Amino acid sequence: MQRVDTVRLAQRCMEMCDALAKCTEEEGHITRTFLAEPTHEAHRLLRAWMEQAGMAVQVDAAGNLRGVYAAEVGNAPRLLMGSHIDTVPDAGAYDGVLGVVMAIALVEGLAGGKLNYAIEVVAFSEEEGVRFGVPFLGSRALTGDAEPLLERADADGISVRQAIRNFGLDPERLAEARVQQPVLGFMEMHIEQGPVLESLGQGVGIVEAIVGQSRLQLAFTGRANHAGTTPMHLRQDALVAAAEWIALVEREASATAGLVATVGQMQVKPGAGNVVPGEAVMSLDVRHADDTERRMAVELFLHRAQEIAQRRGLMLTHSIRMEHSAVQMDVALTARLEAAAHAVGQHPLCMTSGAGHDAMVMAQQFPVAMLFLRSPGGISHHPEEAVLVEDVAAALEIGCQFLQELENR
Repeated sequence: MQRVDTVRLAQRCMEMCDALAKCTEEEGHITRTFLAEPTHEAHRLLRAWMEQAGMAVQVDAAGNLRGVYAAEVGNAPRLLMGSHIDTVPDAGAYDGVLGVVMAIALVEGLAGGKLNYAIEVVAFSEEEGVRFGVPFLGSRALTGDAEPLLERADADGISVRQAIRNFGLDPERLAEARVQQPVLGFMEMHIEQGPVLESLGQGVGIVEAIVGQSRLQLAFTGRANHAGTTPMHLRQDALVAAAEWIALVEREASATAGLVATVGQMQVKPGAGNVVPGEAVMSLDVRHADDTERRMAVELFLHRAQEIAQRRGLMLTHSIRMEHSAVQMDVALTARLEAAAHAVGQHPLCMTSGAGHDAMVMAQQFPVAMLFLRSPGGISHHPEEAVLVEDVAAALEIGCQFLQELENR
């Protein structure tokens, strides 16, 4: 492989992220949910960049954009690389998309040279779970696990199946999205989305494991009534119960090392200022690197919610929206990534990811490795999300050497 100008490629990656940031559902904000209209423009840009790098490009039935850079010979195994292109509402410009454009840049850096394996760059259509309440629709399609979610509906009553049709794709062909070729592994590059690397003055890190996650929905149901005529001791106020429980979740999570728990969404009904709330529906997100600790925490939170409901004369219901065990990265592939870093003079921190990523889904079937880039200020899922061009260049240098390590395997 020839010497690659990683600084130039890093600057190009930043420009590509800026261009993709303009593909948004909200003027002045970066919001791009699963198969929303701006995804067409994002695909147009990415397709052009992939084709310029020498890839053959297609969109699968889940809306994943997939570019294949052929190997030196046919029937060669394939290295998968990439990340997601959907966002949370009012997002930053780098979560997910940086990993996609960096993968394209690595292929571009080959300058037409062929390897003894093929490279497939995947821009996953969905990872955040914003539109349908369940994440990883894109990567689930590659592992063959997306079909059970086709009837799930969004807030407007549109199913995943219909959303795929509305985008111009055929949901009946979803099974074809599953990866069939022999796979060397999946490598994802991603911003850390946290403060650890910056606190240690490190530009890049190698992920050894991703924490397990539980996502639930809970509802306290009481009785809506007139706010002026209902005495305090006769109320069945669902919102007050929810507030008590949310404070308890914070206290309990703070008392357990390594545990994080978040109530990030709530809908209150009927939602009028002069009506005692009759229903409060909330999300709960619980994460820990130890699956036993995580499951114990979820059981505790549900038990406490039930106690609060009984004491206040309310009904409690809950459903599990997602359950993911902690995922270990592949030891051999991660060792190659670490060897690549050392070969170019980098000594990245080995760390655990507190955020979920497509890599945790792909790891169910393929060897997986993951490279983190520093997040200045530890900020992500926010317009102030940032990345340093020198960190992108360092990660690309590691990536180029990683491709060479696989070539020499």
